[in-house]
Amino acid sequence: MARITIEDCLNRIPNRFMLVHMVGQRVRQIREGSEYLVSSPKNEDIVVSLREIAAGKVFIERMHPESDEAS
Repeated sequence: MARITIEDCLNRIPNRFMLVHMVGQRVRQIREGSEYLVSSPKNEDIVVSLREIAAGKVFIERMHPESDEAS
């Protein structure tokens, strides 16, 4: 399988800081028992997380502010 690069992930994620946060969060999920979203045998959890992000399987869920808080 081809190497995964940060640039592959930055095509989907707006900046490196968000990418680091997402990878860390996804690694924690995998280590707590979450299933892999891509086939990636014999890879470390961090590499699997990067592959999932580059494949578009993991994304950012944006929170919309409540209209009540604005008033």
